[in-house]
Amino acid sequence: MDKKRLYIDIHVIQTLPPSNVNRDDTGSPKTAIYGGVRRARVSSQSWKRAIRKYFIEESSEDLGVRSLNVIKYLADRITAADSSIIQEDAMKMAEKIFNMAGIGIKDHKTKALFFLGRKQADKLAAAAINGETDKKIIKQLFSDNPAVDIALFGRMVADDPSMNEDASVQVAHAISTHEVNTEFDFYTAVDDLAPEDNAGAGMLGTIEYNSSTLYRYANIAMHELTRQLSDKEQAIGAAKSFIEAFANSMPTGKSNTFANQTLPQMLMINIRSDRPVNLVTAYETPVKSHTGNVIPSIERLFDEVTKTEKYVQAPLKTLYIVQNEIEKPEWATEEDNITVLLNDFSRVIEELL
Repeated sequence: MDKKRLYIDIHVIQTLPPSNVNRDDTGSPKTAIYGGVRRARVSSQSWKRAIRKYFIEESSEDLGVRSLNVIKYLADRITAADSSIIQEDAMKMAEKIFNMAGIGIKDHKTKALFFLGRKQADKLAAAAINGETDKKIIKQLFSDNPAVDIALFGRMVADDPSMNEDASVQVAHAISTHEVNTEFDFYTAVDDLAPEDNAGAGMLGTIEYNSSTLYRYANIAMHELTRQLSDKEQAIGAAKSFIEAFANSMPTGKSNTFANQTLPQMLMINIRSDRPVNLVTAYETPVKSHTGNVIPSIERLFDEVTKTEKYVQAPLKTLYIVQNEIEKPEWATEEDNITVLLNDFSRVIEELL
């Protein structure tokens, strides 16, 4: 095995009932043509946002903030470090730090969304308080000690590419394993205080939706994540948190309307030493079933793992959870629940790293 490379492939089969979790500029559910038919689609950006929100709410990992208001965020870290500095002076000090790094600002905000970790902000705050004037040191502080979500999802700094952070995670657009058709829900709302002789609706309209069994995929370059965080235990913890968030998060589009709070029917982790492999090719021919799409979708996914061995090595280890009664592959390890899976994943990665 090439110990310089270690990839984690994460595969999920998940059914959504009538829903519109990710819509386009016209309000329609996003779709894509694949295998000659229209599929339901949820963009990678939509699900990455859901994953970050899950991190913020559920994880104890060191996380960053992505905002136009990072100058105020840094100013707040300055006043937290030295309470004798008033907010107005802290804002000036924070702006000076960003100017020294060559990051464009306007009206006390950055010109583009900027991703900054808490540890980075604290180091920069200390540099500002100490009167640091070396631009190279300031730039290095912007790059050192990246937050977990910066290491996972990356950071682009248009003003200075040297401060870019390559993402150690890739997230694919989720697509349905089968063909879908968009449907329309016509709704009316009654005015509670309407006169008795008014039989009309207070409001009416339509909402587009579809139902789908989705194939979702992401991968982690474990060797890159470990290098970025400079801490093997933290990198393993970050990978576990990402897997949990990927499995349990849900984009919030129209969630109050459809309450589409489902969980995966299957989660599979493939640990590889050669390259990541997206198994969406299992569904280039769309699933067609009158008795449900989940089981045939899971069966095709297991089959596709073995088919890819004509081109790549077999996974070093495969761990999975499945809710349905299916024929279990002998080459994979079934886990009882996600907690057991993540614990076994941690042990395996610890040995491989």
